[in-house]
Amino acid sequence: MKKEMNTLDFTIRLLLSVSLGAAIGFERQWRQKSAGLRTNTLVSLGATAFMLLSIRIGGDATGRVASYIISGIGFLGAGVIMKDGMTVQGLNTAATIWCSAAVGALVGMGFFEESAIVTLFVVSVHLILRPLGQHIGRPQFLKSSVTQTEYVFTIKCKTEIENHMRILLLQQLGNNEKLLLKSLSSDDNEESGQIIITAEIYASSQQDSLMEKVASLLTIEEKVTKVSWEIVGTQSDL
Repeated sequence: MKKEMNTLDFTIRLLLSVSLGAAIGFERQWRQKSAGLRTNTLVSLGATAFMLLSIRIGGDATGRVASYIISGIGFLGAGVIMKDGMTVQGLNTAATIWCSAAVGALVGMGFFEESAIVTLFVVSVHLILRPLGQHIGRPQFLKSSVTQTEYVFTIKCKTEIENHMRILLLQQLGNNEKLLLKSLSSDDNEESGQIIITAEIYASSQQDSLMEKVASLLTIEEKVTKVSWEIVGTQSDL
């Protein structure tokens, strides 16, 4: 049997869904994540709208629509997960989208207090557990070292050997326990056919001789025009 719902109740639920979704999305937008304010708001709103539709239909539609939302959001979340070299990015963003859909579904079913509690927990996880996770995830040698040095390593080479140079650099860094790769990126140079590979590297202490050794090994590669490095920061007692 179909359940009746007046326009005011329908609108109130949608407004609450938008508000809670925006609360989650605001924190994501502030962190400059790929799925920010609008994405999380729309996910929450859409989940609420579908749950309201299932209520209007009645019968066992509510359970079936809820399961479809869960599986459907899985495909949406997969779109923000990206593999960059040896790292995978976007898992937290995908999980947040999933939680936004849960908030919207709760609002659609009329569980207003529960949806607000879930929203509070989602935002709290990002604000509180993020710095804790970064500390726990830091390699042991960085936790125990008194002084850390941050380097920027730059390779200028022909575009066709970009992947080859990335692999060589990763191999050199991976073979040394004193170095940790923070990020690796490539940018087209203004000169035709040239590309600049930039790596941010953490060292447990100042490792100038080691960086120079890596630079020397990469310089002799064919079609490499320039290899350089510099210290961009030093931090003590982290």
